Parts: sequence; C-alpha cells; structure tokens
Amino acid sequence: MFSFLISIVALVAGYFLYGRFVEKIFGPDPARPTPAVAKADGVDFIKLPSWKVFMIQFLNIAGTGPIFGAIMGAKFGPSSYLWIVFGCIFAGAVHDYLSGMLSVRNGGVGLPELAGKYLGRGMKSAVLVFSVVLLLLVGTVFVYSPALILGDIAGNGSKTAIMIWVGAIFLYYIVATLLPIDKLIGKIYPLFAFALLFMALALMVGLFVKWPSIPEFWDGLYNRGPEVGLKGQPIFPCLFITIACGAISGFHGTQSPMMARCINSEKHGRPIFYGAMITEGIVALVWAAVSSYFFFDGGALEVGSDLSAAAPTVVTKVSEGWLGIVGGILAILGVVAAPITSGDTAFRSSRLIIADWLKLDQKFIGRRLIIALPMFLAASLLLWFNVAEEDGFNIIWRYFGWANQTLAAFTLWTATAYLVRERKGASYLIAFLPACFMTAVCVAYILTAKIGFNLPDSWNLPIGGATFAISFAAFYLIRWRKAKQLK
Repeated sequence: MFSFLISIVALVAGYFLYGRFVEKIFGPDPARPTPAVAKADGVDFIKLPSWKVFMIQFLNIAGTGPIFGAIMGAKFGPSSYLWIVFGCIFAGAVHDYLSGMLSVRNGGVGLPELAGKYLGRGMKSAVLVFSVVLLLLVGTVFVYSPALILGDIAGNGSKTAIMIWVGAIFLYYIVATLLPIDKLIGKIYPLFAFALLFMALALMVGLFVKWPSIPEFWDGLYNRGPEVGLKGQPIFPCLFITIACGAISGFHGTQSPMMARCINSEKHGRPIFYGAMITEGIVALVWAAVSSYFFFDGGALEVGSDLSAAAPTVVTKVSEGWLGIVGGILAILGVVAAPITSGDTAFRSSRLIIADWLKLDQKFIGRRLIIALPMFLAASLLLWFNVAEEDGFNIIWRYFGWANQTLAAFTLWTATAYLVRERKGASYLIAFLPACFMTAVCVAYILTAKIGFNLPDSWNLPIGGATFAISFAAFYLIRWRKAKQLK
C-alpha cells in the first residue's frame, strides 16, 4: 500500500509541477479566440463550460481503459504503478495536452491534419489510416462487449438477447454521431464521468480501510503473473501495450481535438487535457491496487470469484462486494455505460477526421450522413467478424492495442516537430524522448507478438534498444541536414 500511496502523490505533484512546465513551454494565450468562438457552427464547434468539457474529455479518454487495462496489468506487480505514474506524467498527459492545444491553435482540426502540417503529406496519410481504423476498432469492440454483459443480465446470455443489445447500442451510436455535441453527449457524459470518479474514490476508501498486503516496489519489479497461474509475459513491451489508457493512448489524440472545438479559452488547456489524463491515471492506480489485492492477497476469495475471472467480472464482483447495491449500480455504469460512451465518441471523431480530409463542412445533417453511412457500414462488417469468429473479439482487441500505441507514437512525433519548428530551445525533448520510447515499444511488440512476426521473446530488449537508438539518431540527422540546407 505504501507504493500505491507514493504513486498517488507523485501523480498529483506531476500535474502541478511538470504540467505547469509543459504549459509554460506551449505558452497558452487567453486572448486568442478559440475554434469554439471563431468557427461556431452549433454542431461540433460549440462553446461549453470548462467543467463540462473536462468531464466529457475525461470520460472520452477513460471509458473502461484505465479499469480493464489496470486489472490486466496488475499481474506485472508494482511495475504497473511505475508505468502508470511515469507514463502518465511524462508521456500520456503531454501527449493529450499538446494534441489538444495544437488542435486549438489550428482551428480545431484532427490529428491527421496536424501530422500533415508538421510531418508532411506522407505522414498525414499514414495517421489518417491509423486513426480511422483505430476508431472503427474501438467502436466495434465497444458495441459487442457491453452487449455481452447486458445480454447476460437481461437474457441469460442467449444469442438473441445479445444481438438485440448490439442493435440497440449500434443505433445509439448512429444518433450520437449525428447530433450536435451539446444535445446528447454534453448532457449525459458529465453524469457518467461523475459515476466513474465516485466509484474510484469509494474503492480508494475501501483500500485504506482494508490496507491489504499487496506487492511493494522493494519486493521486486518482475512479472508476477505466474505466481497466480497467469501466463507470464515480458514486461517490455507487453506492460506498455496492456496498460494504455492509464498511461498513454493514441486514442486520446483523436479525442482531444474533439474537445478543442468546445474549449472557450486556451488557459483551460492544462486542467482539461493534462488534468483529465492525470485523473485517469489515478483511476488506473486505484484499480491496479484493487486488482493486486484480488490476485495476490486473497481478494478473489473475499468477493467470491477466482483468479481466472475476466476484467468485467472482476469489476462487477469487487464493486458489489465492497460497495453493496450502490457498487452494483456503479459497476454496471463502469462496464456498460463507459465503453458505450467511448464507442460513440470514437465514431464521432472518425466522422470529424474524414470530414477534415474531404474538406466537407458538417453543419448540415446531409453532409454528416455522407460520411457516417459508409463508416457504419464498415463497422457493421467488423462487427459481423467479431460475432462470427470464435475468437473474433480477442483478435480485434490485440490489433487495437498495437494500433493504439502506434498512433500515440505518431502524435508524439507530430508534437516534437511542432516544438522544433517553434525553435523553443531543447523544449522538444518533452515529446521527443517519449516518442522514441513508444516507437521502440510498438516495433518490439509487433515483431515478437503472435499477431505480428512472432519472433522470440528474448529479442524484445535488443529490438527495443535498437529502435530507440535508430529513432534518436535519425531525428538528429534530419535536423542536421535541414539546418545545413538553410545555410
């Protein structure tokens, strides 16, 4: 528990110290009109209260990510705490803040447009493809997973009940994607965000009351999965793919620009973008600690479950066992409503990204339908694969995990290029070093994972180290050549 407390304090301190440092480097200008003011259209560009933008941003980037990822990552022991803390402060929050504020400075455009401006047309195309594919994967996964839970509750898990819920959720996604952001998302998201925060706070109180004997930093940072009958995986790169939303996630780079169209002053950027990521990190830490108790200190016996339970089952059992009836309700919100709210904003972000690419104004619903209909048709095909294939969900989820972190690397490289262009001394290091690290993680993972090239696990560290060194050297070589050309 002491490692957990140290980690919580470090995250909060990171917001006030490093967050302020990052903000100073970017230099927000409160007098500068934001896209919500300059391009107001009553649909996507709408000025909203800063507290509401924060709550929507938090729920957009959180969903079940900091819960499920932390539960699966808890098997790595207290290493998971370190990744959440350092990843969140020095990578994830920087990623979210710069992607959001760059969008604010560039008229509310999405990530592909930003990559095109700062990295070139080729990278714009690559990021466009990665963004749209990732968002369709998110939307598809977050149709089927809550439908499974609802079908189990309302229809004893029958295929018919599941497909009815799939249809209902899919219909909601279509409506939420097409409506103005303040009509549905702006009204219900703050409520769900409050429920997610309340559940995390209540569980934190439960941890303090129980004070379980969970692994500490000084007990060792090795993967503890085999101790509880779970498959052992190398910490590098698996931990950094498993815990994404609680540390850094490329999905966030598609969500921050959406809120960049609703923010009414650049001075709100740090609490909204950097602050929401730190808040998500705290939620992830709580669930990592709760899961450590579940796996390593008899928590599974206490709540009437076993160590092979899936992440949604762990959430439901722990919430009901610790928080009673209220916990059961919050568990439903956590494992059902949260993924649904991530799914609908995934489709909405995809619409906005495609609209930016086509230069198609979205003020009129007919133009929104031009983009939305083919998009939902593609999602339907993915959903069919998800249902038809026996292991369809897990296959899609594994590819999502890798694509998600690859997109995070793209975002960090975009931010690095912006900081270099602004000629703010060595300030680019705040994005450059995390970009090199995430590039190493993604390359090592795809080369050694079963969904990739399936090279031996023993190659992970050499591949990662070589990728980091090549990324580092290539960056300075390109800078040197450009400086030489300018002379």
